[in-house]
Amino acid sequence: MEIYQPSPVPGTIITTGAAPPAQNTPLALARGLLTGGVIGASLAAVVVGAIIEQWQLFVTGLALPAVYGLLCFLASMPRWAREAAIAPCTALAVIESREAVGGEATSDVAVRFVSTVAPDDAPAYRVAFTQKINLADLPDYRPGGVVVVQYPPDRPWRVRIVRRPTPQWEERAACARLDPAPGPALVSEPAEGCAVGFALLLALLLAAAGVVLLFRADLFDEGASAQPPSATQPSASSSSSTTVVSSASGTVTLGPNQSFLDKGVLRKAVASLAKGTDARAALTVVVQDRLLSVVYAPAGSQAPTFDPDSLPYDRFPALVEEARSSLGVGDPQTWQLTVERLTGSLTVRVSVTGAGGAASLEADGDGKVVRRTPAH
Repeated sequence: MEIYQPSPVPGTIITTGAAPPAQNTPLALARGLLTGGVIGASLAAVVVGAIIEQWQLFVTGLALPAVYGLLCFLASMPRWAREAAIAPCTALAVIESREAVGGEATSDVAVRFVSTVAPDDAPAYRVAFTQKINLADLPDYRPGGVVVVQYPPDRPWRVRIVRRPTPQWEERAACARLDPAPGPALVSEPAEGCAVGFALLLALLLAAAGVVLLFRADLFDEGASAQPPSATQPSASSSSSTTVVSSASGTVTLGPNQSFLDKGVLRKAVASLAKGTDARAALTVVVQDRLLSVVYAPAGSQAPTFDPDSLPYDRFPALVEEARSSLGVGDPQTWQLTVERLTGSLTVRVSVTGAGGAASLEADGDGKVVRRTPAH
């Protein structure tokens, strides 16, 4: 009969009384930084993309963790192959306690074992592990029983019971008597140190802040230009703008320190006017700095119309700026942008006046300038 006693002599395996060292290696820190950056950037991209309605950014935020996970999986495959090629260590272990932790509805039940492992060439140590055991085999693993276990040489906490050991190990387990290792400490996987957690949190915050700062203009414009839905009554007013809607026309007057050249403001104002009328086709759209007027076609009208949603709103500020600065009006005093289809094709006309006289330019439906009339 073989009798094993826990050895007090230090060996290559972590003993029961020693705490595993924290993993603060450069590789662990780099992995923490990269993981935190991916998490922070992904969450911020999803939130910012949804707020500013930029769905490419939203989808990128969703796809980033999946791509990162795939890359980590591929990068880990060589290490897994090397680990699989290393023969595991075989040893005897005495079961100190067992506890079913799940899987009662199936034939296999997850059991948490606390055991003392007694390697032939290293000190005994206590370890806790969970392994699925068939209900019919559960009586074979009683507390105090000796079993054959295996574990990777460099990770003694990954213990697994060998269900069908070789005849030699089966005979040794039947004849052996093992004493539990002293002390309550358990060998476990080394935890990541505080530095890794701090690096992950720092990278998460920096990545999230970077995404928000990168799209801060769109975020602030979204908040500044958001207007409450306009009422369908003839007069609806707010402290920042005044909207008047009828069945055939609509006007919006902005308050101080606002302009229809601000990003997104004109598009939203035109859309709010369309909600107050049954007509969607427009005859003319006239825009000044803080005044918008839209005339809709009456029912049954044969006049040339256009859909206000199809206008090149993103080009309007550039067209106004070009008309004010390059047509020789000197210091421009007023400007007006008019959209119509009186000639059959959509025309965008910008008129400006100043000390040097009046001037205008015309653009097509895509916002491309087709004619310039400088001041005389």
